[in-house]
Amino acid sequence: MAADKKAQAKGEQAKGKVKKVVGGAVGNESLKAKGEAEESKGDLRTAKEKAKDAIKPK
Repeated sequence: MAADKKAQAKGEQAKGKVKKVVGGAVGNESLKAKGEAEESKGDLRTAKEKAKDAIKPK
């Protein structure tokens, strides 16, 4: 996995988790939903990069 893509995925996951927790704590459903979406986007990016690495010829 390319280091920059891996870092981007981890950043999205972390930002999403923070938004999700803060949104839940203050009762802001919109912020919570945005956090869940961003966290999922990071998860998908990680999975995509791992799949690319798995099929890449060595």
